[in-house]
Amino acid sequence: MNGVPILVALLLIGIIARSNLIATAACVLLIVKFANLNFILPLLEKRGLEAGLLLLLLSILVPAAKGEISEKDLLMTFTSLPGVLAIIGGALATHLNGEGLQLLQIDPELIFGLLIGSVFGIVFLGGIPVGPLMAAGLTALFLETINFFK
Repeated sequence: MNGVPILVALLLIGIIARSNLIATAACVLLIVKFANLNFILPLLEKRGLEAGLLLLLLSILVPAAKGEISEKDLLMTFTSLPGVLAIIGGALATHLNGEGLQLLQIDPELIFGLLIGSVFGIVFLGGIPVGPLMAAGLTALFLETINFFK
């Protein structure tokens, strides 16, 4: 079956890296493949990122929904140095994520390098894998910087 060895490798990487998300994603895709539910793959490819981002945003906005963030706290975002830096960081991160998405669309095989890098980051640097888009965005930035100096 096409793609099964790659998905098994991703599953093993997820287990070694103690990344439940990578392991679960690989398992779900293996189930889709073995259950011959291949019609789901284009839907996941087209809308999966949006669904994941929606869930991420929902979890981040829960404190606002629970009333744990006041209007005063919100105003501090625009008037304090940490708040302004957070706005700049958010803008830069979303730009890098867009660059990362474009890079992964051009070179999807880079996902394995990103995952191996995540494993190293988890095991040796005590990091938390938050997503391949930011890693791809940083990779795109590195590549652009290298190409700039050529």
